[in-house]
Amino acid sequence: MSLKFFHIGFIGFCTVFSLGFGAWCLLANGLPSMFSLMGWLSVTGGIALLVYWFRFLKKSKDVIV
Repeated sequence: MSLKFFHIGFIGFCTVFSLGFGAWCLLANGLPSMFSLMGWLSVTGGIALLVYWFRFLKKSKDVIV
C-alpha cells in the first residue's frame, strides 16, 4: 500500500466521520446548544476535506505508484 493510497483513504474516512458527526450533532434532540456549534463546524470541516480530497486526486493522478 503506497502513501498516496493511504492518504486518499484516510482523507475519505475523515470526511465521512466529520460529516456523520456533524449530522448527529445537528439532528439529535435534547443536546446542549454547544453541540449545534460543533455540528456546524464539523460539517464545514467535512466539506473542506471533501474539496481537498478532490484537489488531491486531480493533482496526484499523474504520480506513478
